[in-house]
Amino acid sequence: MAQRDVVVVGASAGGVEAITKLLSPLPADLPACVLVVLHTPPSGVNALATILDRVTALRVVAAQGETPLARGTVIVARPDHHLLVVDDRAILTRGPRENGHRPAVDVLFRSAARALGPRVIGVVLSGALDDGSAGLVSVRNEGGVAVVQDPRDASQPSMPRSAIAAVTPDVVLPVADLPAALMELIGVEVPQSVPGPDHHLLEQEIAVSRMDPEAIDAHQRPGVAAGLSCPDCHGPLFEIDENGYLRYRCRVGHAWSVQSLLAQTDAALEGALWMALRTLEEKSSLAADMGERATQRDQPLAAARFNDQATESRSAAGLIRRMLLERSDDGDGSPAEAAESA
Repeated sequence: MAQRDVVVVGASAGGVEAITKLLSPLPADLPACVLVVLHTPPSGVNALATILDRVTALRVVAAQGETPLARGTVIVARPDHHLLVVDDRAILTRGPRENGHRPAVDVLFRSAARALGPRVIGVVLSGALDDGSAGLVSVRNEGGVAVVQDPRDASQPSMPRSAIAAVTPDVVLPVADLPAALMELIGVEVPQSVPGPDHHLLEQEIAVSRMDPEAIDAHQRPGVAAGLSCPDCHGPLFEIDENGYLRYRCRVGHAWSVQSLLAQTDAALEGALWMALRTLEEKSSLAADMGERATQRDQPLAAARFNDQATESRSAAGLIRRMLLERSDDGDGSPAEAAESA
C-alpha cells in the first residue's frame, strides 16, 4: 500500500507567519514532501524559500523546471508561475490565472489530488477570499485529507473559513497545533487511488493549467454558459458545480470562485466610476470654458447651452463622487471586505 507522503500548503495574506509556524517544528527526516504556494505579485522577489530555510530543518528549494518530490524537502512556488504536481515531480507553468492569482493554491491542490490521490494532505492557511477551497474539494474527492487553520487563529480568516464551508475538513486547529497533527497523518498507509466523481473534470482543468492546446481548443467546455464575462479576458464564463461548490472558468482557462469574481467585479465597477468621474469633470470644464468664450463673443444662446451642459456634468460628477465616498465609508463596499468582517 502507498503512504501519505505529500503535503500541499496554500496561503495568502498573513501566510508567511502561518507557513513558518507550520514548518519550523517539523523534523529534517520528515517522511513527506511539502509543496507551498503563497500568493505573490508577478514582479515579486522569491524570498519565501530563503525565509523558510532559516526556520526549518527541512531542505527548502524554490521550484525550478521539474523538481522531484523528495521526502524531507519543501518546494516553494515561484512568482508568476503555477506549481503543479505531475506523477512524482513538481513542475512550473505560466497557465491562466485562477482567482486572479499565479501561482494559485487551487492549481497546486487540484494537480496533486489528480496525480497522487489518497497520498495527499491539503492544508489551507491564513488568506483573503477563497483560493484553495475548490482545490481542497478535489483533494477530498480523490481520497486525500483536508486540514485547515482555525479561522479564529488566522490573521486573515477568509481562506480558512471558505475552505471549511466548501468541505468538511478532517482537521481544524490553530497553526501551532498543526505540525503535531501532520506528524500523525503523514506515513499512514492508504488504499490504492480510486478516481473521484469529478475525475474527468479534474483532468480537463489540469490540462488547461498546463496550456495544453487540445484542452483549450476543445469544442466542449466544462460546465454550462453562465451569461457572465471573464474579468481577465472578457470572454464568456462557464459555471462549474463540483459537488455543490460553485465556480467559473472561461474558454482560455481563467478560473474564478464566486467570492473572487464578486471582488474583481467590484474592483472593475470602482474603476468605471472613477473613469466616469474624470470624463464628467473634463466635460464640465470644457463646457464652462466654451460658455465663457461664447459670452465674450456676445453669443448668449450658445453661452446658455454650454453653461447648461457644464451644470449638468457638475451635477452628475457630484453624484458619482458621493457614491465613491459612500463606498469608501463602507470599507469600499467590496465582497472582500464583507468576507473578512463576516
